[in-house]
Amino acid sequence: LVLNRLKVGLQVVAVKAPGFGDNRKNQLKDMAIATGGAVFGEEGLTINVEDVQPHDLGKVGEVIVTKDDAMLLKGKGDKVKIEKRIQEIIEQLDVTTSEYEKEKLNERLAKLSDGVVVLKVGGTSDVEVNEKKDRVTDALNATRAAVEEGIVLGGGCAL
Repeated sequence: LVLNRLKVGLQVVAVKAPGFGDNRKNQLKDMAIATGGAVFGEEGLTINVEDVQPHDLGKVGEVIVTKDDAMLLKGKGDKVKIEKRIQEIIEQLDVTTSEYEKEKLNERLAKLSDGVVVLKVGGTSDVEVNEKKDRVTDALNATRAAVEEGIVLGGGCAL
């Protein structure tokens, strides 16, 4: 990658693959389907790195890379294949009993079905930013709990 960047001027950035184990393999396959690409290298089953062709690389509308994250936005994958992958994940959700596995499957489902939002939290100091991030996290968790468990009127007074 470094040689291609220096010699050819190829615009490239290396990022760490998300997750670990089987979850990593599944997320890489999800990304490949969402972008119209293929998984290759150690995690790929059918394509060796030496055999990669330009059509094996996926396409996205926008890439945002920070020191902690990489976001691939507006993937150019085949809608039919994406929908098929979404149905596979939904079927896996129906049969799994593990809460951890359900959480990971729901994350993958949200990413494939455009159910992901990016919140940018700012402030005048690190302390203020961290406080706001904590509040956003609390609000997100409260919303998830309300969706999953339900709510009652009056903050519990109805009971």
